[in-house]
Amino acid sequence: MGTEMKGPKDRERIESVLKILKKQAPVTVKQEKFCNDACVERFLRAKGNNVKKAAKQLRTALSWRESIGTDHLIADEFSEELGSGLAYLAGHDDEARPVMVFRIRQDYPKTHTQKSFVRLLVFTLEVAISSMSRFVDQFVILFDARFFKSASAFLNLFVGTLKIISEYYPGRLHKAFVIDPPSLFSYLWKGVRPFVDLSAVAAAVASLDFDDSLEDATFAAYPTRTASLRFDPAVAATTTTKVGGSMSSRFSFTVSHFDSLKPWYLSTTTTTAPRAVAPTASPSLIGASPLNARSFSFASPAARSMPRAGIAYAPACRSIPSTPCSFPLPKQPRQQQQQPPRTPRPSFLQSPATLFSFRKEGQVVPNRGERERESFLPYLRFYRRPYDEMVYRAKMRPPLGGLISIISPHLNNQQQQRCNAINIRHQRMQPLNY
Repeated sequence: MGTEMKGPKDRERIESVLKILKKQAPVTVKQEKFCNDACVERFLRAKGNNVKKAAKQLRTALSWRESIGTDHLIADEFSEELGSGLAYLAGHDDEARPVMVFRIRQDYPKTHTQKSFVRLLVFTLEVAISSMSRFVDQFVILFDARFFKSASAFLNLFVGTLKIISEYYPGRLHKAFVIDPPSLFSYLWKGVRPFVDLSAVAAAVASLDFDDSLEDATFAAYPTRTASLRFDPAVAATTTTKVGGSMSSRFSFTVSHFDSLKPWYLSTTTTTAPRAVAPTASPSLIGASPLNARSFSFASPAARSMPRAGIAYAPACRSIPSTPCSFPLPKQPRQQQQQPPRTPRPSFLQSPATLFSFRKEGQVVPNRGERERESFLPYLRFYRRPYDEMVYRAKMRPPLGGLISIISPHLNNQQQQRCNAINIRHQRMQPLNY
């Protein structure tokens, strides 16, 4: 990103592209200004430093820009789109890259031609490029697809946009995110992805995945409700002391000191008056751990007689079963010594990629979806930020801003006062006709 020191070979390639370009057809002043060193270098990188292919693509881009009328695009042509916020520049990220948001609706292609959408796209891209600093040459695009119900219609719009950027703005796109696409878009995108040049920098995410992980501005406006959702151990301790034991017709339980490790005991009780709760004296629970007293009491006779690791049973539990049993109890299996895991032998059926994996033990590699969500996280604020037409028009540099100028009310009042003062002076200077 940004301008870098060019070597003699890079400079020679750039000069070769410009020579071929001028031999094919004369270059105007605006075209020569467009074909600077950074622009030619981007076309060379897109074609693998092939001078002839880069010159051919650059000549095609210049012809296309002339047919679209890029130099004559102004904001007055897109007053309807700017008023509804269909496409605008939302701001700049931490790396000073411009971030554009497209909220195209599904009925827009029905009421507008393909050329009008292309002109709107080019106008938005030119506004973003004009706002770049000297050391930035890439931008980010956010496509809000929640207004589309047809996955195929949005796929055609999205793929057409990526094709225009790859052919006429090579090396400009840093990342493109599709937010809340239709349900079938993911399946269609998997089939089309291998044939799209910029598919590596495109990702589909869902905005609902970030509602629980991030603090929204809505919660900040209600500090009392936000505080009520937080856990306070002091409040929890006072609550547990006030609750006490729970009484019912057959069982009762008590919780002490808000400790989940301490058990609660079952006992028969009445609802007339509370009394001290004591552990049951059932012979089936003799020697059982208090942590699993409830689950152990409902187990089968064979399961109750089986010893568990870490629990020492009294000898009485073997001689006095809680339920008569007609079949002999199973014998206790001997504990086998744990053997160390064997090293897997190499197999020819394994993938060759496993031989070159340098992953550490216990390291979890995130999948594609997790990586896409993490990459979208810095741009979530631009997606949730409300659209302001005045702020967007203020970012337009002439001649893109057009003839319409937004003036604040106090400046308008000052201008009106000056006009009134001038009219009064003219009236005083006029001679009186009798």
